[in-house]
Amino acid sequence: MTLTQQLIALIRDKQVEDADLQRAALFALDAVCNALAGRNTEAGRKLQQWRNTQGNDAGRDAFLFGGLTHILETDDLHRGSVTHPGCVVVPAALALAGDSSGKKILTAMLHGFEAMCRIGNGVGPTHYRVWHNTATCGPYGSAMTAATLLDLSDDETMHALGNAGTQSSGVWEFLKTGAMSKHLHAGRAAESGIIAAQLAATGFTGPAAILEGDKGFFAAACPDAVPNAVVAAPEQRWQLLQTSIKPWPCCRHTHPVVDAVLELHDKLGGSAIESIAIETYQAALDVCDRPQPDNEYAAKFSLQHTVAAALTDGQIRFNSFDDKARASHAALRERVTISAGEPYASAYPDAWGARVSVTLADGSTLTAERPTARGDPELALSDAEMMAKAELLLDFAGCDATTTRRIIDGILGLADTNSSREIVEFLLFLSKSETPS
Repeated sequence: MTLTQQLIALIRDKQVEDADLQRAALFALDAVCNALAGRNTEAGRKLQQWRNTQGNDAGRDAFLFGGLTHILETDDLHRGSVTHPGCVVVPAALALAGDSSGKKILTAMLHGFEAMCRIGNGVGPTHYRVWHNTATCGPYGSAMTAATLLDLSDDETMHALGNAGTQSSGVWEFLKTGAMSKHLHAGRAAESGIIAAQLAATGFTGPAAILEGDKGFFAAACPDAVPNAVVAAPEQRWQLLQTSIKPWPCCRHTHPVVDAVLELHDKLGGSAIESIAIETYQAALDVCDRPQPDNEYAAKFSLQHTVAAALTDGQIRFNSFDDKARASHAALRERVTISAGEPYASAYPDAWGARVSVTLADGSTLTAERPTARGDPELALSDAEMMAKAELLLDFAGCDATTTRRIIDGILGLADTNSSREIVEFLLFLSKSETPS
């Protein structure tokens, strides 16, 4: 059996418990709220404008929903694979839901998270330095989700994953200028998997050894791939249950630092700050060492800016990265130094941690550390915090109280719904609708 065939068998052999479905519904809610809030941005409006020139097509619906979900940088994150599975898998599930039961949709999500994250576990650390894992591993997750909803056989699913993988793409170059490509990455990953699965249903074939073949995905883009990681520990909990929810609208690599700094903010008492030292893991430096970000998106990927904003303001908000905020925190950013250090460097990617030391003008030092990030499975947000986040995002999206309640109740009730058509069609309609003024 090829690695793809082994992965399909592993996924379809796993048991789905009621608790798994309920957790999947919470992740669906998080993704949907992120997508609807993403409409209220420049990039979101451009994506909508383009989508509304297209015809009625499930792939294009997934493209729009996926792109919108990834805009505000508050969507979920799977640590081991360094992917954002929700912005790919949930849009694919909604776009193909049709009249499916809520249980089938949530099961398809579990399958999609599993495929995307397990393949991401196998790409190796070097891949991430150039390639955006969400973009490259996402098509596999979307295809697996679609295969479940379309009732594809194991062989058809193998062909779907093969043709999903040959569409993998997406590099980090956009970060230099703050270009909008990251949202394209999520949208295309969601759409590519749907196309691959729909073609597989017609008998259109794909490469069986797309992962481990001598001209396959790992050979092409993963110099230190770990193929065995794709099917390792099949008895593990679903990968969705090992996925983190982000509490703040910035790159996940900044979150352990933000959490630590918020603790220190409460201890400052107005004292003048001389310098700030951050110790974390190398991947955080590779992606987020941006001492003077010159646009909003770069600020979301700046350890220096996020620590300065959190330390000064005592919170991170949607407007913590705009022109005014960047100008306000410029001086403090210059006093921040960052380095890779232990135990955080060795613990990554299993744990994303950091230590922050703030030296005050009187020579004293305040220190806080986080061995793991807020919202990780070990430090998970409570259901109440998840609801508060959903309501915050939907408020940013311009949803009134009635719409907000309909969205939350509709998604959290999916497991007990025989037909999801009404709530899914409502969500897809909202994704294409302008944000209320």
